[in-house]
Formats: sequence, structure tokens, C-alpha cells
Amino acid sequence: MKNDFSEMEDDLKASIEVMKKGGVILYPTDTIWGIGCDATNEDAVKRVYEIKRRDDSKALITLTDNPNLISRIADMPDVAYDVIEACADDQPMTIIYDGGRNLAANLLAEDGSVGIRVTYEKFSAELCRRFRRPVVSTSANISGQPSPQSFADISDEVKSQVDYIVKYRQNDNTPHKPSKIIKLKANGAVTIIRG
Repeated sequence: MKNDFSEMEDDLKASIEVMKKGGVILYPTDTIWGIGCDATNEDAVKRVYEIKRRDDSKALITLTDNPNLISRIADMPDVAYDVIEACADDQPMTIIYDGGRNLAANLLAEDGSVGIRVTYEKFSAELCRRFRRPVVSTSANISGQPSPQSFADISDEVKSQVDYIVKYRQNDNTPHKPSKIIKLKANGAVTIIRG
């Protein structure tokens, strides 16, 4: 029987291989289980919308492991660093930034904004670090259905449509919630979208 570390290592390697080829994964995040792919690959992002049966005018969230990388993919006001740091020990926070760039066009909202979250959870953070690109993270459910609280709550329909399912943390039944979401304008103005 494999220990957690070697299982996680195998999952990281397999997930990265799948995403490099434009595939879609099912993986644990700092919030709930997510459907993920390379956030710069338009075809992969399209598949995520198809799996969720979701209109692509509803933008998807992107994960990164490092706040310093955000300015490469969005207009990041200086105050964002303070907000991210303040939330690091609290409930995870997704921030919607203006001026999304260097990402798949169909990942962005109609106004060009993009939701980005810095993850500190062991698996998703290491996945982002090793992949060296932002990773899509959207709840592992069909649009309109409840978000799964644990791996056991994910429908077979979703599981059957992804290219790789991470084994790490499948038996973790700790309830997890979606992230808080705020919109942060260039002038530092904050709007709470989901508290």
C-alpha cells in the first residue's frame, strides 16, 4: 500500500502529463474538489465548460501558488498583496481582477476580468508550482447542481468525462466550502461577490 507522499507524487506527475496534452483532471483544492486544466489552453477550457454543461460567458476560476505570478495574467493593484496575505490563514479568497491576459480567451469574463486564487493547500499548490502555468479550478459538478462537499459527492457523470482522477485525498470527508469571492478594481475598490 502506498503512503500519502508517494501517492501524491504519482498523482502530480500524472496530472501534469495530462494537462500538458490538453487533458482535464479531477483534483482536490484548498476548497472543494475541482475540475482542472491548463488555464492557457482554449480547447481544454472548452472541455471543462462542456463537462459542467455551463455557458462559457460564466468565467472560471484560476489557481496559482504564488501571488507574484498574478501580475503576469491580470492587472493587479498593489493592495491585492495585502488582501491575499490577510486571507492566507482564513477561508480561501478568490479575487476578480481586471485585464486578464496570457490565458485562454474563453476563461475570461465578458468584461475581460479573471478570478484568481492563490492556493496554499498541499496538492493544488504543488501542482501549480510544478506545472508552471495557472490551473483552472471549478467545482466538480454539473452547473446548477450542488457543489460536492467531498470526493464521494462527485457524480459518476463528471468522473467519466475527465482524463485523470487524483487519488490523493479521496477518503478525506472533511466538509469544505467554496472560496469567498471579491472584485478588486485598479483603484483598490472592493466589491464582495460571495462572502
